[in-house]
Amino acid sequence: MNARIQPKGLTALQFDNRFLRELPVDPINSNTPRQVIGYCASRVLPAKVPQPQLVAYAQEVADLLDLSAEECQSDSFTEIFSGNRQLPGMDPYASCYGGHQFGNWAGQLGDGRAINLGEVINRQGQRLALQLKGSGRTPYSRSADGLAVLRSSVREFLCSEAMHHLGVPSTRALSLILTGEQVWRDMFYDGRAKQEPGAVVCRVAPSFIRFGNFQILAARGQTELLRQLADYCIRTDFPHLGEPSPAVYQQWFAEICRSTAEMVLHWMRVGFVHGVMNTDNMSILGLTIDYGPYGWLEDYDPNWTPNTTDAGGRRYSYAQQPQIALWNLVQLANALYPLFDEAEPLERALDGYQAQYQQGRQTMMAQKLGLTAFDAETDETLVTELLAVLQLVETDMTRFYRLLADLKVDDLTAENANTAELLTPLLDAYYIPEQLTAAHRLRIGNWLRSYGDRLQKEGTQEASRKQRMNAVNPNFVLRNYLAQEAIDQAEKQDFSRINELLEVLRRPYDEQPDKQQFAGKRPDWARQRPGCSMLSCSS
Repeated sequence: MNARIQPKGLTALQFDNRFLRELPVDPINSNTPRQVIGYCASRVLPAKVPQPQLVAYAQEVADLLDLSAEECQSDSFTEIFSGNRQLPGMDPYASCYGGHQFGNWAGQLGDGRAINLGEVINRQGQRLALQLKGSGRTPYSRSADGLAVLRSSVREFLCSEAMHHLGVPSTRALSLILTGEQVWRDMFYDGRAKQEPGAVVCRVAPSFIRFGNFQILAARGQTELLRQLADYCIRTDFPHLGEPSPAVYQQWFAEICRSTAEMVLHWMRVGFVHGVMNTDNMSILGLTIDYGPYGWLEDYDPNWTPNTTDAGGRRYSYAQQPQIALWNLVQLANALYPLFDEAEPLERALDGYQAQYQQGRQTMMAQKLGLTAFDAETDETLVTELLAVLQLVETDMTRFYRLLADLKVDDLTAENANTAELLTPLLDAYYIPEQLTAAHRLRIGNWLRSYGDRLQKEGTQEASRKQRMNAVNPNFVLRNYLAQEAIDQAEKQDFSRINELLEVLRRPYDEQPDKQQFAGKRPDWARQRPGCSMLSCSS
């Protein structure tokens, strides 16, 4: 195919920009940073880039848009999704929202480096918003340049798709494109800025509306506009609830609480740490959104956060995520309160979040251990002790659960089994096995025996238990060092590792023997290296 001919699939994209059609739009067409009051969005064109170059694309996301591989590899695709050219029907804009950042109200924030190209209706009738991240200044950029660098863009692109294939609700990523520009960034805000390659990611989601879209309107006392946005959101993203009404508002907020609980449960299941759970980074649809300083638990440390900005307070650490999600929901409830006659329905939904999370956590832990059901009388103690022994020495969470699935009940319950024999199959999960003292080994061995007794009591078949465990405990996750290796190569114009990881992460629960090197523990060289351990919000 001649790449200079615009593919039919791209021209056939059907745009239905309902957000701009049904909500008030800022009449000022300028990228000048300013307070945008009384409007939900500002029209703005993406910045032109000098030399766009396709790095990677996700075919599954292209399929959602009815785009072929040939179309995705065309010059037209690269021009469009770098922001250099708009298709007929596109109506680019940045949305206005506020938010709490690290627990403090930050006022107006908005899409400072994201520009929505428009909303596509695909052949299945699904609404999909297309958004470029790193496409230039908007009225919400404040003092920033609105751009993004390859480093953060690789991480966003790969993680969006990795999370989807893990079964975690997430925004998706269509493409990753270099801009041909060099962008100044101070990676750790320590005065050592340097130039990095610029890049743009095209994100895809049914909606990019956040808690903060409602918060900014409530903070400004714009109750009628708040109601207008809520009604739009219900009609567009929650049509199954029916026409907006006081009763539907209650159902709507309860559903937001449920989907948020489900999202966080998935995070906890796979060991994901978002790193910056500000209210402006919370999706109204319960999708993981805004992949910045995220990370996966490698050493099982519930207090770990990947975010250097959060290193002191650890507000957004792994263990804090369920509670922070509730805190964020409370802020959303406060914002939506003007739509309700009383607080009780909001409080009931928030209580529902806590109940759903606690019940979901029990189910999740039972699944991770291969149990068919959670027995509160025995399993709470079993789980509590497991999470304690995982912290005795550096233990790789992902490897531990995969290795645990291989253990045999008969070996765990054998009367003559010694502790050394019980632990041997798990040694690869420990970063420094020599740190296991006799007391550590005894405690872990005792837990393994208790686990074996529990399995024996349930009478589960070995094969089915292993299958169940391996269906919820991933073999492959996007460890920070893997992303950093891909970034290092990409900065040298070698994109092979990005595409290789994309392929591996499409099947995160499979064994994939020829790719098992990507399932290994974090290597020692990555322990303290920037990008492999802690990250900043710098993009």
